[in-house]
Amino acid sequence: MSDEVTLFEKRSPHVRAPGRLIDCRPLPRMQGRPCSSGESRMQRQAPSARLRTQPVVKLTIRPLTPERWPDMVELFGPNGACGGCWCMWWRLKRSQFVKQKGPGNKRALKRLVDSGDAPGLIAYAGNRPVAWCSVGPRDVYPVLDRSRVLKRVDDQPVWSVVCFFVARAFRRQGVTARLLKAAADYARKHGAALLEGYPVDPRKGAMPDVFAYTGFPSAFRKAGFVEVARRSPSRPMMRLRLGSGRRSRRRRSGR
Repeated sequence: MSDEVTLFEKRSPHVRAPGRLIDCRPLPRMQGRPCSSGESRMQRQAPSARLRTQPVVKLTIRPLTPERWPDMVELFGPNGACGGCWCMWWRLKRSQFVKQKGPGNKRALKRLVDSGDAPGLIAYAGNRPVAWCSVGPRDVYPVLDRSRVLKRVDDQPVWSVVCFFVARAFRRQGVTARLLKAAADYARKHGAALLEGYPVDPRKGAMPDVFAYTGFPSAFRKAGFVEVARRSPSRPMMRLRLGSGRRSRRRRSGR
């Protein structure tokens, strides 16, 4: 059974290279994370410019496999999404993350990809890589269990979707919700019964994208998730029951 998911999304006419991030300040309190799903400040375009879109185009979402590694490098750019993270934040001890930030994290992610277990999904508009989400069994993200806010809700085996990155020209167009639906399909095909996410819920006004790399509750609700715990006013834990999933097993190759 193919893991490819094809969706449809609106596309901005301002198509340029994937967004280059500048401000990589840590998240407030929890978790000092140097990676982002968007640019470092609220988008600087005028509202009228953000609303102009071209006709609907296909968005194809595939597992990140070795042959797609060059597309991941293109999407993340020289900063590895932000601050040399390369989406390794949730997988490493803080000391190790800091020590190998940049090229070391890039090599670590490449080793995961080459192992045959896809560490996430990459989205394409045509042939261009435009978005990413990290998804897998919760056990592969040990930082979650070291968090007071995001510790386990119960002893049920779950998969987790922990991070998003969307190229600048495709932000604020519903891409995160599309990635979540694809992540649910992917997890279900690999035996998961529950998919869990950890969005940030801003309490006052808008939030810069740099603080929203785990997504917003609205995108999770749109994909069918419900809140199951909230140990901090701004950090709900949300779950989606996948229905036909079986007890999570080790994944075969993401191809």
